[in-house]
Amino acid sequence: MEQSHVSALQLKHEGIERKIHEEMSRPLPDFAQIKLLKKRKLRLKEAITLS
Repeated sequence: MEQSHVSALQLKHEGIERKIHEEMSRPLPDFAQIKLLKKRKLRLKEAITLS
């Protein structure tokens, strides 16, 4: 079960990474949204590391 939890966290992390890249590639990126996404990504990375 622990491995499936880590896998789910990694998938969420990858999804957030894609959203960040999509937002950055827009002509006028929403930097507030990017900042929020980066914070979420960092929390997920910390959770993965602790698992």
